[in-house]
Amino acid sequence: MTDNKIEQYLRELKVSYRELEPNLWLVEPEGQPQVAVLYAEPLVVIRALVMEAPRENRLELFTKLLALNAADMIHGAYGLEGDKIVLIDSWEYGTLDFEELRATIESFSLALTQHYPLLSVYRDR
Repeated sequence: MTDNKIEQYLRELKVSYRELEPNLWLVEPEGQPQVAVLYAEPLVVIRALVMEAPRENRLELFTKLLALNAADMIHGAYGLEGDKIVLIDSWEYGTLDFEELRATIESFSLALTQHYPLLSVYRDR
C-alpha cells in the first residue's frame, strides 16, 4: 500500500524519511536517531534502536529500563530484541491519527536524548 495515511502524516510532520520497502519507512529527524515505521496490517509498529545490550551489568541496566518505562515513557516502552535494546510502540492503523504518530516520534526523540546518557554508561567497553 503506497501513499497511505502513514506517508501522508510523515509529510505533514515535515521530517526527512524514506520508504525502504512497501509499508516500511525510515524517519530521520534532524539531529535525532532514526525511527522505523512499519505498517503490518492491522498494526503500525514504530521502533528505534537504542543500543546493544551489554554482557555485564545487565540486571542493573534492565532494572533501569523498567524504571524509565514506568516513570518517563508516555508513548512506547523500552524492550529487548535479541541483544538489542529498542524503543517500541504500536497503534492500530484504522484508528491511528496524525497526533498519535507525532507524539510517538517526539516521545522517542525526547527519550533517546534524555535517557541515552544514563544508559550509555552500561555499554560494553
